Amino acid sequence: MAIKKRIKYQDVPEETLNIWPSFTDLMANSFMIISLFLLLALFKSLFLKYTADETKLNLSTTEQQVRLLQKEIALLEKDTKSKRESINRLKENSLDLRNLSSNLQTLLERSNGRLNSLESEVQRLKSAPPVVVIQDSGEYQFASGSASLPQELKNYIATNLVERIESISKQRNLYVVEIIGHTDGQVNFGSAGNLDQQLEAVALGKQPINTLRPGSNADLGLMRALEVVKQLQDAQRQGRLEGVQFRAYSAAQSQLPTGDFATADRKPNASRRRIEIRFSPLGKAETIR
Repeated sequence: MAIKKRIKYQDVPEETLNIWPSFTDLMANSFMIISLFLLLALFKSLFLKYTADETKLNLSTTEQQVRLLQKEIALLEKDTKSKRESINRLKENSLDLRNLSSNLQTLLERSNGRLNSLESEVQRLKSAPPVVVIQDSGEYQFASGSASLPQELKNYIATNLVERIESISKQRNLYVVEIIGHTDGQVNFGSAGNLDQQLEAVALGKQPINTLRPGSNADLGLMRALEVVKQLQDAQRQGRLEGVQFRAYSAAQSQLPTGDFATADRKPNASRRRIEIRFSPLGKAETIR
């Protein structure tokens, strides 16, 4: 039985035992599968490379944009800093302008005050200073033909007149006081005058006033004015009338109390006999050659 089976097996043809076609199919299928995987791997690699290139390109573009943005930011920061500095300068200039405006306002107020003061001073200076007149009458009357001061007149000069001159001189900055002697039109019949010989000595205080002899009304008016000046200088030596200068003049009988020139009138007239005290600023002399 066993032999019969072996013989039957031996009778099977060899072609039924050929495995190469199947192996070939298996290998072909495997190759196709492997090729598919390789193709997929290639596609994946290409996709990844494309994605990487695209990412790299995008990154490069982004970096360029970042650099541009950084430049723009730097420019904006620089512009902002410049504008901030400009704003600070404007603030400083504004503060300086406010200070300048305040200073100008102060100067303007001071100038206005000074202007008002000057206007007041000009108006004050334009107004004529008073003329003090000592009438030759009563207790102040000179002896006929004499320049000796009555005691009452001396007392008046030493007190009232000194104070009046000080007050007027300080108010108006007047430093020259002119003393002018006026007489009436009576003819002076005295002996020959000696003013040409003795006037300087009396003016300098080397001789008393009674050493002078008037030869005319002009001499008498000058002598009386000079004697008043001597009394004022005595007060000045006692510390009064500081900085004031005195001038002695004579108008004789030439001017009336109104200031008009007098006509010939030889009658005694006490209203014309007087001592006038006038005030004037000390100006600079101009010599005409």
